[in-house]
Amino acid sequence: MRQAVLGVIAGLALAGVGVFWWQGRAAVENSAPPPPSGAPGKTDPMALPQSEPGAAKGPAPPEVSELTKEEQRFFRYDRNRDRLITRNEMLSTRSDGFRALDADGNNLLTFEEWAVTTVDRFESADGDRDGRLTPREFAATVPKPAPKKPACKC
Repeated sequence: MRQAVLGVIAGLALAGVGVFWWQGRAAVENSAPPPPSGAPGKTDPMALPQSEPGAAKGPAPPEVSELTKEEQRFFRYDRNRDRLITRNEMLSTRSDGFRALDADGNNLLTFEEWAVTTVDRFESADGDRDGRLTPREFAATVPKPAPKKPACKC
């Protein structure tokens, strides 16, 4: 009996939350800007909106971060900025490389999938096709560094 009463109370609470959420969404839609003036359906989609900014000011430009290189490296892993790195956050940077190796997309990396990628990489580095890598050919297998981003987009 107690479970039935608790179920009814929980259902009523959820229904009340739903009603408040629905009314809140309606209030947001009521404060939407009015449609453009003129004949309906006759607006030029390429026309730029006209506005006089007056004394309005835009947001302040972002400031330079005072983080050290180690703090920047830390925050590349700390996705939710709670100053703690979880196992999932640490592994998230490796997921693109894993997906590239996972040929069948089943989220399991088999030895065959890894071996095919490794053999393809070896064959692309073996320039003279003799089945051996010289020091010069092996040097070509070094991963290319990521291109440096320009300091600004001037």
